[in-house]
Amino acid sequence: MTKDGATKAAQALWYTARGKAEIRQETLQPPRPHEVRIRALFGALSRGTEALVLGGRVPRSEFERMRAPFMAGDFPFPVKYGYATVGEIDGGPAELVGRKVFALHPHQTYFNIPQDAVVPLLDSVTPQRAVLAANMETALNAVWDAAPGPADRIAVVGAGAVGTMVAFLCGHFPGADVTLVDTNNARTQLAQRLGVGFATPESAKGDCDVVFHASGTAAGLDAAIALAGEEATVLELSWYGEQPVAASLGGSFHSRRLRLISSQVGKIAASHRPRWTHGQRLRAALNLLGDARLDALLAPAVRFRDLPSRLPALLDPKSNVVAQLISYD
Repeated sequence: MTKDGATKAAQALWYTARGKAEIRQETLQPPRPHEVRIRALFGALSRGTEALVLGGRVPRSEFERMRAPFMAGDFPFPVKYGYATVGEIDGGPAELVGRKVFALHPHQTYFNIPQDAVVPLLDSVTPQRAVLAANMETALNAVWDAAPGPADRIAVVGAGAVGTMVAFLCGHFPGADVTLVDTNNARTQLAQRLGVGFATPESAKGDCDVVFHASGTAAGLDAAIALAGEEATVLELSWYGEQPVAASLGGSFHSRRLRLISSQVGKIAASHRPRWTHGQRLRAALNLLGDARLDALLAPAVRFRDLPSRLPALLDPKSNVVAQLISYD
C-alpha cells in the first residue's frame, strides 16, 4: 500500500540568467517502483558553488563535471541546481511513508527519487541541521585527503560552512591545535562554540603541520601558504570557477618543500576509495551532524518562495552568512 500515488504539482527553483532565478511549476507523476516521493521540509544553499552558478561563472570545461545529482537543464542557463534537501517521504512503500530523510536534490517542494538515493535521519540529527550533510561530506573528504592527526598544529583558512566543518572535525583529534582563520572577527564566537581557536590571517600561528584553504580568495590562499611549516601540506578546497587565481609559489615555497594539493567531493579521497562508496560517505557525514553545536552555522531560514528575490544578497560574499537555511511551506 502506498500514499500519494497521484500526480502532484511541485515548484522548483531555476537559475535562468546571470543574476536571475525563478520558481517554475512542475507536474510529478506517481512514484515508480523503487521510488519515493519527498515533501521538502528544509534545504540549504551551497553559497560558494551556487554563487558561481547564479553568476554564470561555471567554466565550459566543467559543464558536465559540475552537474549535480538530479539536476535539470544545462549550464550556463537555465538550470535547476542545488544539492541539500531534507524532507519527509510522502509517497511510496507504506513502511517508509513519514520517515525524514536527506537527499542530494535541487531546491524543490516535492520530488520523486530512487529509494536508495535518500538517507534516513538519526534521532540525534534535527531536520534543520541535517541540511548541512553535503557540506559535512565535503569536509570529511578533505580531512581524509589531508590526513591530519593527533597533536598536529592545523589551520583552516576561510570560516564558511565547509571550512568551519573541517575545523570542527579536526578539533576532535587529541592534542591537536586547531585554528579557524578568517578576516571576519565575528567568526570568533562560532569558533569558540565549536571548541577551536580563532585568528585573523595576520595573527594566526604559523609553522602548521596541515593547512586547509576554503576562503575562495587568492588572498586566503596566500595566507594558507604562509602559515604552512616546513614540508607541510596545504589543501585547497576553494573552487574559483572561471576566475584565474595567482598563488604565491615564489619566495620560500620551494625551499620549504610545501605540498599544495586539491580536494573535491566528486571523488572519494584516494586513501578511502578502495573501501568506501559515495553512499557510505554521505551516511557517515549525516551521522557526524549529531552535535547540537553545529546549529550555530545556520542562518535564520528564508522561505523557499522568497529565494528568487533574496538570492543575490544571500550569495554575496559580504552577507556574513555561513550556511543559509531554506524553509518550505
